[in-house]
Amino acid sequence: MTNRFAKELNDMTQITPQPGIMDIALYQGGAAHVDGVSNVTKLSSNENPLGPSPKAVEAMAQAVTSMHRYPSSDHTALRTAIAETHGLDAERIICGAGSDEIIAFLCQCYAGPGDEVLYTEHGFAMYRISALAAGATPVEVKERERVTDVDALLAGCTPQTKLVFIANPNNPTGTMISEAEVARLADGIPEDAIIVLDGAYAEYVEGFDAGASLIEARENVVMTRTFSKIYGLGGARVGWGYGPKPIIDVLNRVRGPFNVSVTALAGAEAAVRDRAYVETCRVENAKWRGWLADQLAGLGVPSDTSCTNFILARFASQAEAEACDDFLKQRGLIVRRVAGYNLPTALRITVGDETACRAVASAVQDFKAGAAQ
Repeated sequence: MTNRFAKELNDMTQITPQPGIMDIALYQGGAAHVDGVSNVTKLSSNENPLGPSPKAVEAMAQAVTSMHRYPSSDHTALRTAIAETHGLDAERIICGAGSDEIIAFLCQCYAGPGDEVLYTEHGFAMYRISALAAGATPVEVKERERVTDVDALLAGCTPQTKLVFIANPNNPTGTMISEAEVARLADGIPEDAIIVLDGAYAEYVEGFDAGASLIEARENVVMTRTFSKIYGLGGARVGWGYGPKPIIDVLNRVRGPFNVSVTALAGAEAAVRDRAYVETCRVENAKWRGWLADQLAGLGVPSDTSCTNFILARFASQAEAEACDDFLKQRGLIVRRVAGYNLPTALRITVGDETACRAVASAVQDFKAGAAQ
């Protein structure tokens, strides 16, 4: 078939996707390889450099022998473990294939043609993608110096607003707002709208409940969480949500009955119960996050105070940020450009282990020295 004939045939076809689908750009995950470099350190996807809890690994290995059985359709064991760990009601927890799936459920169930979904200008890409997939209109709202602006979000609400997404702490900025500000937002959005608190990085903030207390006091707040970050189970794809029971009941109506695998359920249950390991990861991350931020600031590369497991390093220009990224790649260090998040002059750098952090600081120092010559 010639290219011309294929194009003509494509032009004539009546098979078209739903409105909004073709406005979705294919998601680009963090790079893991550099051409010509055999030994690389991946710092582009905010993965836990310490890996998962050994107890989670053991539980998943044992679960492999049951792979011929369908997984639990109600996720009772995992929901119970989450509830006991966080002091929540297990009946109001829903589990998914990563928190991405919970986000998609929310858009599928509560937003459609004619509805609007709000998110901040540097917010997680899946908010816009899930809104478009549901046929809703995504609405981007400005932040204030890379921090969620509650006043701007409230001003952006209209009678068509059905969902308001904020990540707290936020990705890729690393910043967060107070519980009082979140409560003010929840109290100010339209009565028929839901605020969704994305708590993917909540465990990196000591003593933070990610909004659970707000959910207990309101009927319009939902929280999403993940096992992909501090728990080190990104490859297993497990997430969960918590909210008012009527909303969780609605989400369960569209959830596939076997959406989380046997091994993923086993690993997540063991991981959430291993609180000592989680605390070790949090403390280690905080130590090297502070060290790396200080080192980069001393080299003229500032960053906002991060409440996550990454640093948003800011450069003087997009050209400098991209040149530094290229230099880091030559050293086998893969970080993340974030121009797609409206941050063209920045690089998002995952906090790795001591060796990785020292390597990044050394490479940026050499880059700056070379640029000054």
